[in-house]
Amino acid sequence: MHLLSSARVKAGESVLVHRVSGRVGLAACQIARAYGLKVLGTAGTEEGKVVLQNGAHEVFNHREVNYIDKIKTYVGEKGIDVIIEMLANVNLNKDLSLLSQGGRVIVVGNRGTIEINPRDTMTKESSIIGVTLFATTKEEFQQYAAALQAGMEIGWLKPVIGSQYPLEKVAQAHENIIHGSGATGKMILLL
Repeated sequence: MHLLSSARVKAGESVLVHRVSGRVGLAACQIARAYGLKVLGTAGTEEGKVVLQNGAHEVFNHREVNYIDKIKTYVGEKGIDVIIEMLANVNLNKDLSLLSQGGRVIVVGNRGTIEINPRDTMTKESSIIGVTLFATTKEEFQQYAAALQAGMEIGWLKPVIGSQYPLEKVAQAHENIIHGSGATGKMILLL
C-alpha cells in the first residue's frame, strides 16, 4: 500500500514491478491489480507462472539479455507510469529509459551505487522516489494494516508461501536469503 500511495497511482496506469516473484513483489502485484493498474513484472523463467497467477498481465524474464527491449516493445512509445524497483543499483539506469512522461520510479531496494544521467529524468519530467517503512507514521501504518487485512478477508490479497524451514535451520534460511538468486513468496520459519 505504501509503495503505491508514494507513487500517487491512478487506475488505468501501468506499473512494472521488478523481481515481482519475491514477497514484496507478489504483494505489490496483487495490490496494484486491486487498484486497477496494468501490471507488468520481471522474474526468472520458473517464477513467471506464479506471477501471472497473482495478477500480472505480463511477465518478462530478467535473466534474458534483451528483456528491456522486450518491455519497450510491449509498452510502446508511451512507456511505463510507475516502476517499483527492488535493486536500484542494477536497474535504475534502465528504468529511466522505460518511463512515460511524468513517470515515477519507486526505490524499495538497493545494494550499492549507480551512476545515472539526470537528463534522463529531465526529458520526461520523471521522479525517483525512495520509500521505507521506517518513515511511515503510526496512523499510516494502521491504515495500511487495515486495508491489507480487508484485502485478505475479501480475497484480493493472497499471501504466497515460499520456502519453509524448521526453526533449528534458521541459519540456513538466512544464508539462502543473503546468497540466493531470489525467492518466490514469503519464507516461513516453522516452530
